[in-house]
Amino acid sequence: MRISTAQMFNQTTTNVMKSQSATSKIMEQLATGKKVSTAGDDPVAAIGIDNLKQQGAVVDQFIKNIDYASNRLAVSESKIGNAENVVESMREQMLRSVNGTLSDADRQTIADEMRSSLEELMSIANSKDESGNSLFAGFKTNSEPFAFDNNGKVVYSGDSGIRDSVVASGVTVGSNIPGDSVFMNAANAIGDYSVNYSSTQQGSFSVESAKITDPTLPVAGNYTFDFVDNGAGGLDVNVTDSAGTVTTIPNFDATQPLTVDGIELQLKGTPQAGDTFGLAPEQNSNIFDTLNSAIALLEDGSKLNSPQGQAEMAQLLNNVSSGQEQMATSRSVAGNSLKSLENYTNTHKEEQLVNQSALSLLEDLDYAEAITEFEKQQMSLNAVSSVFSKVGSMSLFDYL
Repeated sequence: MRISTAQMFNQTTTNVMKSQSATSKIMEQLATGKKVSTAGDDPVAAIGIDNLKQQGAVVDQFIKNIDYASNRLAVSESKIGNAENVVESMREQMLRSVNGTLSDADRQTIADEMRSSLEELMSIANSKDESGNSLFAGFKTNSEPFAFDNNGKVVYSGDSGIRDSVVASGVTVGSNIPGDSVFMNAANAIGDYSVNYSSTQQGSFSVESAKITDPTLPVAGNYTFDFVDNGAGGLDVNVTDSAGTVTTIPNFDATQPLTVDGIELQLKGTPQAGDTFGLAPEQNSNIFDTLNSAIALLEDGSKLNSPQGQAEMAQLLNNVSSGQEQMATSRSVAGNSLKSLENYTNTHKEEQLVNQSALSLLEDLDYAEAITEFEKQQMSLNAVSSVFSKVGSMSLFDYL
């Protein structure tokens, strides 16, 4: 079989080019540290690599969402804690004010201190995050949620919206605590009504609870309770509803609850004939108005020493406790959400490790193996090049 010079040249050139290509490929792998750069390198592995990278991107986004939610909740939880401290300090001042030895000037000083604390509480409730968004405004993050109206009452201009963050597949966690659930909608401490005590009150008593036991019976609106001498050494109670209908409850016993129109009241203390009080429907209270009312009571001269003032202060103290419970509950919600987010973070970090390990098996280069293969290709290329150089330079004239 005859082999032409051109055929030999082409064959050898092809071998040299193959060796150079293989060497270049290994050099590229050594430079990038990846054994699969394109689908052509390993189609099956390339599909697995793409899937793992997509999963990794999703997990990375979950972790970013968790970080955002955690930061907001951590700040909110801290602010609620500060609010709790302010309210507790004001509650202690209220208790200190119930002291018969204090003068009007002493109570005014306490009221001034409480007014400053109330402004601090408002400032906390209107706190903003690092982006300038209100923490406790629900969805209305661009507005200041709490403000005093013309009547000195606090109004909430935010909403009850909870901004959910997606923290796992099909799982969302609220990243904020709406302000109304923290400061505005505390349960009325005594039940379903608030009590309006009379300035003519002589007996030392207060209403401990006023709850609706049968919602089909009460008449809408206010009720008035009048204590009258029954002529037998005891008291009867005349109850007038908003329609003017009077119901008489004979032989009042302070140790037993009063029941009328499906409303059950429990009194503490001893009323006297001629005493009266009113009930107004009120199932919720807010901590701002409660504290503002306490300040107004302290500023009203010696009223706090009267039976009416003492009964009102007892009611206000109960509502402050209810407001504190509401804030504690909201703080617990934030804390539980933070704990949940921490658990999801740990889960996602473990998932990241598993994904990275699987991706490394499919994609990363074994340097020892690659270097050995590179040296083999280098030797092969050198050998081919050397032989080609010698064979290509031969001529018939060399043997003449």
